[in-house]
Amino acid sequence: MPSISRPLRKLGFLTIGLFDEADPRRGHESTLEIIELGERLGFDSAWLRHRHLQYGISSPVAVMAAASQRTSRIELGTAVIPLGWENPLRLAEDLATVDILSGGRINPGVSVGPPMHFDQVKDALYPDTADTEDFGYERVRRLLDFVRGKPATDFSGVEGFEVFSDRVQPHSPGLGRRLWYGGGSTSSAKWAGEHGMNFLTSSVVKAEGPDESRDFAEIQISHIRTFRAHHPDGESARVSQGLVVIPTDSASPEQRAKYEEFARKRTPRTTSPQGPARLMFAPDLVGTSEEIAELLDAHAAFREIDEVAFALPFTFEHEDYVQILTDMATKLGPALGWQASA
Repeated sequence: MPSISRPLRKLGFLTIGLFDEADPRRGHESTLEIIELGERLGFDSAWLRHRHLQYGISSPVAVMAAASQRTSRIELGTAVIPLGWENPLRLAEDLATVDILSGGRINPGVSVGPPMHFDQVKDALYPDTADTEDFGYERVRRLLDFVRGKPATDFSGVEGFEVFSDRVQPHSPGLGRRLWYGGGSTSSAKWAGEHGMNFLTSSVVKAEGPDESRDFAEIQISHIRTFRAHHPDGESARVSQGLVVIPTDSASPEQRAKYEEFARKRTPRTTSPQGPARLMFAPDLVGTSEEIAELLDAHAAFREIDEVAFALPFTFEHEDYVQILTDMATKLGPALGWQASA
């Protein structure tokens, strides 16, 4: 087994929550059952991807609310909510409400940028303001301010029989410290650090600069160090890594073959920057827990962090996720120095 230089402190997983259009309840129920399983296995956190106008979770805040009532300990996060689709004030209200209901277990992750396929959806989403909407960091700052309790209006007091607050209600005092920024660029890492957020890294980063020889791990570790260099907490600032990791210890031969084929088809995109944004993708890690632990121990960015939210592949079946999560919690996590939560 590898000698882990920095034992893993928090083990989480990330799911997209796919469903069949003809039976969406079944898919959402599967997601909730997976989160319940995660809690029983001792995972520290479960994270939800966010998909609009697709067959994945479109309302992770609502799903977190449901999950919060079926669990008691596991933390619940989003990775990530694209703020281009959201009104920051309304989102702040929803997040605070769910955080209160969960007993302070919510970890909202957000990102910026125009909504995907914006030209096709802008008339439905912003029919009157599409040309003036700000999809940059200012949108995150507004959300941070509202969640952290800064005034949203200059009016408060009693009007007739109703009492009004000048800040978002309910206010959840600890939530402001549990907001995450999902970033894959140097500028995002710097901004998140300067604004006291936590930092979510994933299996995608931007290959910035002229040096084509830099690999994924080198780029990712530069983002982690940039974030911490600009964060008030310095080296103790929270960073979570989200690689696609598929342990096969208890998998059937058929499952192993499916997992290996999944990774094989995605490997070509990991060899060089992709598209105009020059995105770099990390290879999917498939193998026994011992093999994966060795790969992670050699991964420069992994050696810098002590929290993960390993991403579950999009297209597998419920029983596949049960096997993968069980192996993560009982085999891979301990191999990385992690201890299950009680």
